Amino acid sequence: MVIEVGYVSRYAFFKLHHSGKECYTLAMMKLTWQPVTLQLKTVFRIAHGASSQRHNVLVQVEDGLGEAAAVSYHGETPERIMAWLESVQLDGDALHLAHLLAQIPAGSRAGRAAIDMALHDLWGKTLGQPLYRLLGLHPADAPPTSFTIAMDAPELMAERAAASGMPIIKIKVGGQQDEAMVRAIRNATSARLQVDANGGWTRDQAAAIIPRLAQFDLQIVEQPLPAGDIEGLRWLRAQQFGVPIFADEAIKTPADVLAHAGAVDGVVIKLAKSGGIRPALEMITLARALDMQVMIGCMVETSVAVTAAAHLAPLCDFADLDGPLLIANDPYTGLRYHNARLLLPDAPGLGVAATIANE
Repeated sequence: MVIEVGYVSRYAFFKLHHSGKECYTLAMMKLTWQPVTLQLKTVFRIAHGASSQRHNVLVQVEDGLGEAAAVSYHGETPERIMAWLESVQLDGDALHLAHLLAQIPAGSRAGRAAIDMALHDLWGKTLGQPLYRLLGLHPADAPPTSFTIAMDAPELMAERAAASGMPIIKIKVGGQQDEAMVRAIRNATSARLQVDANGGWTRDQAAAIIPRLAQFDLQIVEQPLPAGDIEGLRWLRAQQFGVPIFADEAIKTPADVLAHAGAVDGVVIKLAKSGGIRPALEMITLARALDMQVMIGCMVETSVAVTAAAHLAPLCDFADLDGPLLIANDPYTGLRYHNARLLLPDAPGLGVAATIANE
């Protein structure tokens, strides 16, 4: 037996000659990670609580980048994500993307999303092309993004909405001053408005408040009822308030999309929920087949995860990709904004790069 050392797509392998046959055993890919604390520009208050920091995990597979958002209502913490990452082993070549993705074990959904992003980034870098081009998409087809205004005193929310200058404002609701908050923002800006209750209303509350908020010319009502109340959403939609209803928190898998068919007008797909780019693509395709609209969204994340999601934006009707605009210490650059227009990077892979402070 003769062993020779060579390289395929910059990743080491061993080439074995035995009995006139050749086989290739690819070296284990290098997987590293580090926790990151994100400082929010303002306190982020929704129906479930408030925070001034978010704790995520940045992941690297060789030189591919990904990010795991530790979302508490998914049962995720940085510690659990990093413990799960200890179990991951990837053996293959960067060009064999499907083969590598199939090796990601079950467990942390956010961790799986981070590795999926990193592998797509690595795939694009290996081929020297931005991800959107490898997916056959045109960045000009991406819808404009909304900008989120967290719950606060109505006058403060109105000031932030006006100061943003953004043409689409998503308003966090689900409290005692919902109508006052939306009214104040409507009086302060001519922007198109969306409201997101994060499951903070009961059926009766939603049926009472949505008609009152509809007078402010809403584009969307997002997650009016608690996640899992599909029949409640179906009943609410049947009231025909004239505002599309979207489901978010419960939409994690293709099965969830299918379960909500006919109960909502659209679904919100986020990489941290779906487990990455590949499953998100499957969910978008299924939603389209079921005649549902799609919003591509994000958690409070850095430019790594939000840029990854933005590569799928041309497939969607709406975008809520404002994560980098909400944090003060983004360690990466990637997606840029021209008002609400999304400007995708044309560098290979995801197209993200470390900021000077992070280098």
